[in-house]
Amino acid sequence: MSCYLGVLPADLLQAMSRQLDDHSMQDAQSDTTSTLRFLRLPHPRTGIPSLFVPHETPQTSTILEIQAVTPPNRRSWFLQEEIVEDGKLLVMTPIDPAFLLIPILKTTIPTDGSLGTFRPAEDVLEEAASKMASSADAAGEPVTLEHILHLASLRCIHAVFRRVCEYKDITADITVFRYSAERAQEYLRSKVARLSDQSISELSRTLNRSLAKDGLLDDGKEALLASARVRAACDLVSQYLPRDIFQDLLASYDFASLDAHMEVLKAESMALAAVNMNAAELRESKEQANSTGNDKKRKAKGSHGVEKLKKANTKGMAKLSSFFQKK
Repeated sequence: MSCYLGVLPADLLQAMSRQLDDHSMQDAQSDTTSTLRFLRLPHPRTGIPSLFVPHETPQTSTILEIQAVTPPNRRSWFLQEEIVEDGKLLVMTPIDPAFLLIPILKTTIPTDGSLGTFRPAEDVLEEAASKMASSADAAGEPVTLEHILHLASLRCIHAVFRRVCEYKDITADITVFRYSAERAQEYLRSKVARLSDQSISELSRTLNRSLAKDGLLDDGKEALLASARVRAACDLVSQYLPRDIFQDLLASYDFASLDAHMEVLKAESMALAAVNMNAAELRESKEQANSTGNDKKRKAKGSHGVEKLKKANTKGMAKLSSFFQKK
């Protein structure tokens, strides 16, 4: 059996430990609300099937994304007296269920331009799973319908349905939904607003350095700074959005002033690079000219002995060629 090293939330670790204990004791009663189960779902941005694990307790309902950090070279883990041969690190981090649900629900939008009908969450997910399965068969990517349908049993998914869909409460137990691109974008904008808040964005040193580099932390540029923080938040959210939804999100903001400022910085940078390049070429040309002149001087000047012979008094001396003439 393969063994891996992982990083996961403490409550999930406790739930997994209890589940293992329940399996080892036939008559033990589990105190978790559900058995942990790995789901193979399309990644929100790429659509590539990825692993997720839902985790529900009486207090919380979350979904965690499983990512494997693979070292470039073959490595192993040393844990006290044991060695884990596989050096990969499995990281389980909570993901907003809305990121998973929005691309799935988007497939239920009618192609005839109509708004569609209100249906229970289970029926909406069943239609989405069916459409994704048919498109996946054509693309050759496996999609497990059972795993998509399992989302309907999660409390966090039902909460997301109310955020990104229009809904009607028929009875206390029956609610019907219809996906709304406008409500989904409104929810995404609320996430961008929270991430772009100064108290949150200032926690990122990388972002602060980038803003300072672009001159956006200077006095009098508060409006540009706020716009830049919103753009950075959009880029962060884009890691879990399909390309078309991300483009629609960007189009809902006005970045004209920020884009103009960045174009000015780009033009100044290119002009400075051109000046530096011309200066470097001029310096290289002068160095090459000086080197050529020095070479000519070195070639024109002979050795020290030759120069002394040139200065010797040869008056009255027979030429060397006279010794080889016929007598």
